[in-house]
Amino acid sequence: MARISYSQFSQWVQCPHKWKLQYIDGYGQFKGNIYTIFGSAMHECIQLYLRVMYAESIKKANELPLDELLMDEMKKQYLETKENLEDDDEVLSSAEELKEFYFQGVQILDDFKKKRAHYFSKKGYSLAGIERPLNYKLPKNINFVGFIDVIIRDEIRDRLKIIDIKTSTMGWNKWAKADKNKSNQLLLYKQFYSKQFNFPIDKIDVEFFIVKRKLYENLDFPQRRIQTFVPASGTPSINKVNTSLKEFIDECFDEEGKHNEQHIYKKIVSTKNCKYCEFKDKPELCDRKAN
Repeated sequence: MARISYSQFSQWVQCPHKWKLQYIDGYGQFKGNIYTIFGSAMHECIQLYLRVMYAESIKKANELPLDELLMDEMKKQYLETKENLEDDDEVLSSAEELKEFYFQGVQILDDFKKKRAHYFSKKGYSLAGIERPLNYKLPKNINFVGFIDVIIRDEIRDRLKIIDIKTSTMGWNKWAKADKNKSNQLLLYKQFYSKQFNFPIDKIDVEFFIVKRKLYENLDFPQRRIQTFVPASGTPSINKVNTSLKEFIDECFDEEGKHNEQHIYKKIVSTKNCKYCEFKDKPELCDRKAN
């Protein structure tokens, strides 16, 4: 049985040829970087705070040494990522960069604790899940797998909110919010959670919880290090992403769930796609010519 994640589907949407190089040919498997190290550590800190807040008290959560936890988690993630690198001499991050990210994380967590009531309340709400696994069967012997960062239950209205935590340099602007390849993740999580756990889809809300490492300089109004974004997640939006997911499965997998290795996968050549692509300087793998 094949297993697909949102990141795999998202890669195909961005560039089917790059998807083929990574998932069929085995080139350029992502090993992690300073951004994933920081992102994983921030997830751990925020999720621990919420666990303690809902299981015990806000007071107990505010007493957590989140700055120490962030340091420990960043060290742990750094060492694990370093072990995955094929070249022992490859530089993952400088000491100065790690220090910069750490202190930015401390500022985020301080702001989170101060402004927590804007985003999470205990009055009428409970924690329904942290890192809740999704494992939903799709056609062609394929399972969609993933983990939901946070689920909050509205006890009064009997609703759920699925939350995905994102770390960002300076937040999401209007173009990032309009990027369906970002927001479609929560649309799939919403419908697969509904089906897997038999919970009404019209009682599920979704939200991105975005933490910002940097703030704009020389602005006359206060800025928050936390941003929330609620994408459209009604039936029309879900139908669109379902159509795209079906196209992905039909193109990339046979009836037994095996990769269609002989298929010619389209190259989507653009400045956005190619600028940071690990294959841009490897003409033997990608000539950067649309097909």
